[in-house]
Amino acid sequence: MSITESRATKIVLRIIVISSIVRAFIGGTMEFSNDEVYYWTYALYPELSHFDHPPMVGWVIQLFTLNLKLPYELFMRLGGVVFAGINTFLAYRIASKLKDSIAGIYAAFLYTSSIYASILSGIFIIPDTPQTLFWMLSIYFLLESLPVAKIDGKARRNLLLAGLMIGLAGLSKYHGAFIGIGVALYVLVCDRRWFADWSLWGAGAIAVLCLFPVFYWNYANDFISFTFHSDRVTPTLELRLDYFLREFGGQIAYNNPWNWYLIVAALVGIAKGKKVMDKKSLQVLLFNGLPLIIVFTSFALFRETLPHWSGPGYFPLIIITAVYWRVVLIDSKARNAWRLWKPKRIAGSTTFLAVVLAIAYWLINFSPINLGKTNMDDPQNFGEWDFTQDMYGWRQINKKLQPIIEKDVQEGKMKPNAKFVAFEWFPGTHIDFYIAHPNNHPLIMMGTWDQIHKYAWINQDRGGLEKGEDVYFVNVTNWGRDVNQQFAAYFDSIEEVGRVEVTRANKLMRYAYLYRLKGYKDNYPFPDPFEKTHKIN
Repeated sequence: MSITESRATKIVLRIIVISSIVRAFIGGTMEFSNDEVYYWTYALYPELSHFDHPPMVGWVIQLFTLNLKLPYELFMRLGGVVFAGINTFLAYRIASKLKDSIAGIYAAFLYTSSIYASILSGIFIIPDTPQTLFWMLSIYFLLESLPVAKIDGKARRNLLLAGLMIGLAGLSKYHGAFIGIGVALYVLVCDRRWFADWSLWGAGAIAVLCLFPVFYWNYANDFISFTFHSDRVTPTLELRLDYFLREFGGQIAYNNPWNWYLIVAALVGIAKGKKVMDKKSLQVLLFNGLPLIIVFTSFALFRETLPHWSGPGYFPLIIITAVYWRVVLIDSKARNAWRLWKPKRIAGSTTFLAVVLAIAYWLINFSPINLGKTNMDDPQNFGEWDFTQDMYGWRQINKKLQPIIEKDVQEGKMKPNAKFVAFEWFPGTHIDFYIAHPNNHPLIMMGTWDQIHKYAWINQDRGGLEKGEDVYFVNVTNWGRDVNQQFAAYFDSIEEVGRVEVTRANKLMRYAYLYRLKGYKDNYPFPDPFEKTHKIN
């Protein structure tokens, strides 16, 4: 059974509208994660590129916040909501072209069911957020060009557009290079006639030109970004099965275990000879996704990786899976196959995501359960290891600290705009965004290159610390630090100003201590972004 394209489109638009409302609600009512709040600095201090990532995520934040005139969670995350909706429609269109509208509906549901696609890059604002849009667009234009029987003007235009999308994906995150690698492998292995056509080389040139800001910034900064990332992925000689299992398990979790099962079952079925689409289109999709997945899964045998690095590699596999299960349902002569609550394989994936999302939202915002340390004899580490607190309680801390700081200023103990210091970018950037910056207190980040990243440049822009200067330090106990051990060597004295409680569901979750660090000795070895050679470690 089939349905009209207009009816299928209406179904998909409903999926997009409902999921977008849910994403916008969550995005507007949850405080930032560690990574997200750090990328706020990309918009606050825009550059051609940055220490750890290309500039696109900062540009997206600037766009949707009207250059930070609307510096709120909803608007900073709005790019993710919009892009996830566009990507869902692209998944529908791609699968519809490969098979039919029902396959397109399946693709829309599977994309929406992906935790990586729908939450990590669909709600949160991280470099993956814009990268997913350009990755999906690259799939669309590559399928409109590479598999054609005859290379004509339309195919060339689509390939050039694919080159632009590849470049913009790379301008979002370096992993975008894997799209180009996939194209090169496809042409080399499956369709060498493209080597003789100028449009392939033109597309490559466009992609490289898009990355000019990144190359120029790195040239001006001793290629520090490339050095940082090469250190992260250079394999060691020691086999680490714990890293591998974490990467493997993380890929299953991030893509939704239900989705992952459907994807693996589809790939196994195709490997056994099940024909679901034309051979060249299948090859384009496989080369678009598998290199990224294989490389980072292999790296995990010897080096610590993060599961979301391979996230976009599953997008083409979602398309393949949607078409595969549509063909399976046709072959089984299932009735009303377009009704997605009938094929439980597809509907179950969305149900699983909804349950996970509801539990996570409750845990972070309303749970009375403290998942960390709760020993009242050790208040300096109360709540430590509770990951749910990374995205909760920061506005509460700010509200409770404001009168304490105002009293300090009124009594002449600190200057009105005294600087804050923090150690490491997490939770330092949370303190910057939620406490220091909105109250006009510059924050200076302390730590090594690995610990402060872009703040090496921000510290310079904010004037650093002057000898004899008095500053504030906020110690949140879920990231508890020994303040004396951390700062005694660099300041004349350390004074505790006060302690505030962070509560959730009327239960104590953690403390936030405020300290005065008096008399900076001008002896801290801040990383210098203007030195000729940078030692990252």
